[in-house]
Amino acid sequence: MSRQETHKQGIEKLPWWGWNPGLDNGERILGEVLSSMPQVEASSIPWQIRLLENPSSRFALPGAITLQRHDAIHVLLGRGLRAQDEAFVIGFTMGATKALKHWQEAFFAFATKHFYPKPYNFEDADINALKLGFGAGAASKATRLEQFPFEDHFDKTVNEVRALVGISVPDLHAYYRKESLLTPDSKETQRLDRDIGGVDPSDISQPDAPQSGWEREK
Repeated sequence: MSRQETHKQGIEKLPWWGWNPGLDNGERILGEVLSSMPQVEASSIPWQIRLLENPSSRFALPGAITLQRHDAIHVLLGRGLRAQDEAFVIGFTMGATKALKHWQEAFFAFATKHFYPKPYNFEDADINALKLGFGAGAASKATRLEQFPFEDHFDKTVNEVRALVGISVPDLHAYYRKESLLTPDSKETQRLDRDIGGVDPSDISQPDAPQSGWEREK
């Protein structure tokens, strides 16, 4: 069994900080990958975050999305659950609305750094990923991801859903290579799927979680 195959089977064993779907999961069923994601109760999310990111909030910014659909975008973008990953996923979703204004980008970046409580607030490296996500989403063919009924497509493969919503894996590789230049030393960057010379670091690197079950098969 290859390391990549072991990684894909071992992902079910990982705690939240080690969970990372990567981009080489296109043939897997979306619902199957989502079932491996560590879950949190919506009620445990701080009110500051819900104020700006919950679609039912009167102060929600463009791209505000339900938690279930947000989780699906994590899988499609191949991102884990660390802060830098969250920043890119949120930024991509907001940018994909094609309606995000510059002042909203600046306001949200400020709010995530200074208004969100620790440990949910973003640091400078996370802000870099957030801004990169804004641009990636805006430049993509994806539109209004927050309105797409991902829950109706959990039985499709990840690649099928990517095609439906307009997410390009080669484009993501390019953005993740740029992210690795902006923030080269973070744990999130070290496991990004960058497809350098046909090799993705996340396919050959052991997950960064202790006792992750890396060598155990499902």
